[in-house]
Amino acid sequence: MADTDLEDCDCPKCPRGLPPWLATFADLMSLLMCFFVLLLSFSEINALKFKQIAGSLRDAFGVQSELKLKEIPKGTSIIMQEFSPGKPEPTPINEVRQFTTTVTQPDLDLSCTPGDETRTGQSAAVDGVKNEQTAQKVQQLIEQTESRAQQLATVLSQQVEQGSIEVETKGRKIIIRVQENGSFASGSAELEAEFYPVMENIKRVLRSVEGTIAIEGHTDSIPIDTERFESNWALSSARAVSVAHALIIGRDGIDPLRLQVRGYAETRPLESNATPEGRAKNRRVEIVLTEGLDPALKADLKELRETDTRLYDSLDLQDSELFNLRPDEVF
Repeated sequence: MADTDLEDCDCPKCPRGLPPWLATFADLMSLLMCFFVLLLSFSEINALKFKQIAGSLRDAFGVQSELKLKEIPKGTSIIMQEFSPGKPEPTPINEVRQFTTTVTQPDLDLSCTPGDETRTGQSAAVDGVKNEQTAQKVQQLIEQTESRAQQLATVLSQQVEQGSIEVETKGRKIIIRVQENGSFASGSAELEAEFYPVMENIKRVLRSVEGTIAIEGHTDSIPIDTERFESNWALSSARAVSVAHALIIGRDGIDPLRLQVRGYAETRPLESNATPEGRAKNRRVEIVLTEGLDPALKADLKELRETDTRLYDSLDLQDSELFNLRPDEVF
């Protein structure tokens, strides 16, 4: 009887598929999920704060049972595995990884400790003071060089007034320029007899000052071809050698190890060779005294050149002075 009643019951059939509103609801939930994931991906995660929030969610939803441990378990969720915390650390490769932080740690690591900016400013200030001190030391040495040049010009005042000798300074260099007039006969490399007393005065001053001495011979651009001198190179070198001999001869001569002899022919003119006056100016022998710098000051000067070019250029030094070595420093 009961089976007959069930067969006679007219029950409406359920429609196939899900209700239409459920598709719209699912789309809306998916979009909201994507929106919050994007917000999370653009934000920086503080590891400690994240764990606190995760603990609150755990307590609210009961998704994790309470464990009696000494420390709170480290985060192992998908988000924690895929995104870095708020402390970025550059790596050689494009790697995103999670650094767990011990919650019981009293303080988190800081990439920039307080006072770093102050120390950086203090370091720059110290470098500036050091550069100023280096410049002052070099300036004092340059003034000493200029004072010695003045003394030398006083000793050679007669020749300076006659125009046969010029004295000038460039940085730590004293340049004694011996003109051909009064020192050499035309086309000759032999010093005039009356010029030897002048060389004695120069020798006396140079002997009392430390430094290397370069003797450089120069000529004008007019070619020479004699039995003794085949070119201006030979003439300029021979004149430089004659001056070197005058400086080293005698018991009170200058140590030959201090001397360097060079011949430049017409390659380094002072004036144009187009006029007789200019050519006469170019026919000369220069005695260049370079006073050395101690290694520590050379190192400070190199640092000054790299860090403050304006201050370095104001000293009017040549780079060759930084690398100038005495003969006894070569080996």
